[in-house]
Amino acid sequence: MASKRILKELKDLQKDPPTSCSAGPVAEDMFHWQATIMGPADSPYAGGVFLVSIHFPPDYPFKPPKGPSVNPLIKDADMSTYSIMGLIEVWMEGSRANPLTEYTDMSAYSIKGLTEVAFRTKVFHPNINSNGSICLDILKEQWSPALTISKVLLSICSLLTDPNPDDPLVPEIAHMYKTDRAKYEATSRSWTQKYAMG
Repeated sequence: MASKRILKELKDLQKDPPTSCSAGPVAEDMFHWQATIMGPADSPYAGGVFLVSIHFPPDYPFKPPKGPSVNPLIKDADMSTYSIMGLIEVWMEGSRANPLTEYTDMSAYSIKGLTEVAFRTKVFHPNINSNGSICLDILKEQWSPALTISKVLLSICSLLTDPNPDDPLVPEIAHMYKTDRAKYEATSRSWTQKYAMG
């Protein structure tokens, strides 16, 4: 079932690709795709080319090509604690003058498992962490078998244009987005130039 559905989605994508996105299998593996997303013009990611890795589960489309399992208690209640621990650790090591310039990799604290949809290009964004994991409702509780990878890619593009700071993977960036939008946009543009403009 999954391979037939994935093949159909590939044909549909080739026939009618979503705006500013493309995707297809890596080598001959129909369950592993790479997508390319062009940074939306009306965002600080404009001009960037972002690579996204997609791994389909064997029971796709009944289960989404989703990110890693995150303990909900860690994500919601304790993420700030883990973020602060990471910032303190960075500060104590003296490895960076400003930890927000390249935010803390919290994978050791909160993320377990392999990511099945993830940015491979570094992105400064409140809903995308340093591992490339994406916090997007349709990759979690809002998934429906009626959704397609094309719609997922369009939703990711929309997330680049309109972040959701109220459901962040990176609370420090969400705080910056809410309290100092100019600094957030400047940092996002800087990362786009550094990592997504080749």
